[in-house]
Amino acid sequence: TDAQGRKRDISATTLEPPLGCGAYRIKEFIAGRTIVYERVKNYWGEKLPVNVGQHNFNELRYEYFRDSTVALEAFKADHIDWRTENSAKAWATGYDFPAVREKRVILEEFEIRSSGVMQAFVFNTRRDKFKDPRLRRAFNHMFDFEEMNKQIFFGQYKRIASYFEGTELAARDLPEGLELEILKSVKDPIPPEVFTTPYANPVNGSPEAVRANLREAIRLMREAGYEVKDRKLVNAKTGEQLAVELLVSDPNSERFMLFYKPALERLGIAVTVRTVDDAQYENRLRQWDFDITTAVWGQSLSPGNEQRGFWGSQAADQPGSRNLVGIKNPAVDALIDKVIFATNREELVAATKALDRVLLWNHYVVPQWTYGKQRTARWDRFGRPKEMPRYGAAAFPTIWWWDAEKAAKVGNRS
Repeated sequence: TDAQGRKRDISATTLEPPLGCGAYRIKEFIAGRTIVYERVKNYWGEKLPVNVGQHNFNELRYEYFRDSTVALEAFKADHIDWRTENSAKAWATGYDFPAVREKRVILEEFEIRSSGVMQAFVFNTRRDKFKDPRLRRAFNHMFDFEEMNKQIFFGQYKRIASYFEGTELAARDLPEGLELEILKSVKDPIPPEVFTTPYANPVNGSPEAVRANLREAIRLMREAGYEVKDRKLVNAKTGEQLAVELLVSDPNSERFMLFYKPALERLGIAVTVRTVDDAQYENRLRQWDFDITTAVWGQSLSPGNEQRGFWGSQAADQPGSRNLVGIKNPAVDALIDKVIFATNREELVAATKALDRVLLWNHYVVPQWTYGKQRTARWDRFGRPKEMPRYGAAAFPTIWWWDAEKAAKVGNRS
């Protein structure tokens, strides 16, 4: 029953504050706009060693904005104390205002060491046209990340080259030691390049490199059964032009899809960019109704069962699973099991690197980009420990506190 003694309908949504046992409780909220937490007096875990130095604010208020530009303007007007910035453009151009120059607003980046990531253009390999890994590799050759990074991202990003980018789990160089033993123990076919060639993305960024990658893409497409006729890339057997739809759900994603589109058209591919609302986008993904889209897989430092949901054969047929690619590869399944059933850290790292390497050389995705740091902006009213937690990034507001002396120098909110 609820607080009024009425029987609950657990299938219905509710705005009733949940029961909790943490350091904060919900004080008030306006749905879709703001929520306020207040510190619990006599919190039972306050003096536990793990909590010492944490939970230093009496009240935490979170404001929600539908528009990131409005959110930034609210910060600049001193209606918000702290902001985490996800836009490269905004970070490069949006923080040149008097309070920054006067050092009343501090811009600071914190390295992210607690997780890895794969963000990529994703092929739906359930569709016959994406079955051949040579075709998928050709799409990578046509992606001019270097020019996109310069024009759209102000040179801030680096190219992702691992499904566990940013961690010690990322495969580098050639396999050796325990990793090599694990790879050799897999009975199912593995791409031969796994053992002979370190994985690397094609590099563009200059007219010469773009032309060289176009030639290599055409070569790969020919091997995959396509040829160029009248500037169209067609199936050599059927004469049908290769056509793809790039599916997105927001203007930001549409921006870089539109950047990618001309390069693919140069190869002779018919390309459309389709932007749909969030609900339609999710429904299309659940029904595997897409050619190419963008996806992000966050990775912990201790991967396990979730890898089956990301890349496992069983998940490929489960609507709504994270295996958007549709991977059904016995070698990948075997390596996922090696990760899950690793008995020590050394074995886990080696098995994960082996899995990473096999996924990369199957060219299931065209890797995109990452930053590796948390961009933050704050009005200089807060203090923090001299030594920050290695895996905590900014760790705000968890271990920060209000500094009255700094706040007095910054001045009252406008």
